[in-house]
Amino acid sequence: DRWAYRRSYADGAWLGPCAATAPAFLVGADLVFNVAGATDFSREWVETGPLVFYGTDPVYTEIRYADGDPEVRSSIDAHAMSVTYGENIGNPGCLIPPLPRLRAHTRQPVLIDLWMPDGVAASSGGIAFTTVGNWKQDGRDVQLGGELYRWSKHHEFEKFITLPQRTRQSLELATNLSPSYAIRHLDQGEVAAKGFGGDEYERLIQSGWKLVDGPSISMDPQPYHDYILGSRGEFTVARDLNVRLQSGWFSERSACYLAAGKPVVTQDTGFGCALPIGEGLFAVTTVDEAAAAIDAINGDYRRHSAAAHAIAEEYFRAETVLARLLSSL
Repeated sequence: DRWAYRRSYADGAWLGPCAATAPAFLVGADLVFNVAGATDFSREWVETGPLVFYGTDPVYTEIRYADGDPEVRSSIDAHAMSVTYGENIGNPGCLIPPLPRLRAHTRQPVLIDLWMPDGVAASSGGIAFTTVGNWKQDGRDVQLGGELYRWSKHHEFEKFITLPQRTRQSLELATNLSPSYAIRHLDQGEVAAKGFGGDEYERLIQSGWKLVDGPSISMDPQPYHDYILGSRGEFTVARDLNVRLQSGWFSERSACYLAAGKPVVTQDTGFGCALPIGEGLFAVTTVDEAAAAIDAINGDYRRHSAAAHAIAEEYFRAETVLARLLSSL
């Protein structure tokens, strides 16, 4: 009974049990988190207490701000402070320019008990290492120091396309199986998140990947939850801009795999600065490293499953993460 929702996309009406008190609550709040900066409060005609830019997808915004992009600067400067999931940003050796008024590094707060079947972390896995995500996305590439850094993950998946041939482990990608030209959003033309183009689908199948329909899994919380619980572990990649610039970003989806006791093998983004790696969680840079990590997990699955859940308990439990964040602010 403690929530309200504002229908910003339509008439701006407040809904829910706290609809009547929500506007005053926002004004009197000590802090208001604007997750991913998704809401432009100046256009919504909503007054709030001090705004915190809650940066869930780092690098793009930081570079565009440093480049003087007027829209990005206007958005960020409307916030009293910022926090980021890029846990390496601001550390020596990390080239990413921090946003102004950066007060804290944080990570995804996970409700651990929701990922434990029958209240116990999984000790036996499903058949496949899986992941869920878009194959290709347009836009949001950036340049830093004369180098182009890419947003779409398909550039990184290409580096690991032969992984099924390096291990006996079944590998599955849940993504949009439609060809790029067929994906539309209402009457607005093609969308930024695209499907397969050219021979990409055939090459993945021929390389040994199993492909399943992503939207049917990810558009509702329950099948997404069940898909992760039914997996043996996760193999996934990250965006090029997080990989080469070593932002320290980590996926909230991967954090949920860990909470479910599912070991994770993922591309290295520098998150070793904040998370333990080598047992239950592996940071890899090459296809050979990925194959070795998967084989190591399968060599002692129960140990790596327990380690995965322990990482989630210590580093992603919502109560711990949010308390630490509020303390930092």
